[in-house]
Amino acid sequence: MKRLIIPALMILTFVITACSAISSPLPTQPQPDSVSTEPDSPEFDSATRMDDQGAIIFEVTPLDLNQTAESLEFSIVLTTHSIDLSMDLAATATLSTDTGVNVNSTLWDAPRGGHHVEGKLIFPATQNGNSILDGATKLTLTITNVDAPTRIFEWELK
Repeated sequence: MKRLIIPALMILTFVITACSAISSPLPTQPQPDSVSTEPDSPEFDSATRMDDQGAIIFEVTPLDLNQTAESLEFSIVLTTHSIDLSMDLAATATLSTDTGVNVNSTLWDAPRGGHHVEGKLIFPATQNGNSILDGATKLTLTITNVDAPTRIFEWELK
């Protein structure tokens, strides 16, 4: 009887150990993305653009790209863990179109300092009495020298 009990206990131990092992996917199996950036994802705002160069993450969203607006405003969220965010983005930002129009920002409306800043970057909507969006199909926001030489955010206009 003892001869049967010992092998049975060994088999039982082996089965329990094998069944309780944590399974991990094989390297050849596709791994899910940790963050979805697909336009059809419900959490994705197709107007928001991100740039994570250097130590600052930029999230930029146009608030209203209406040709009759007095100003063009962009919501900007800056996040970092190592740099003080007290800079004036209006001094480093330019808005341009594929029609050759370029305007400088007039205001960075945001608190200064800290490691998480949210604000509005504001541009004039007209130049020489005309909407800067007239005839444009592409809008480009360029921010220079903020912990990276150049950050470019682009939107297709309809």
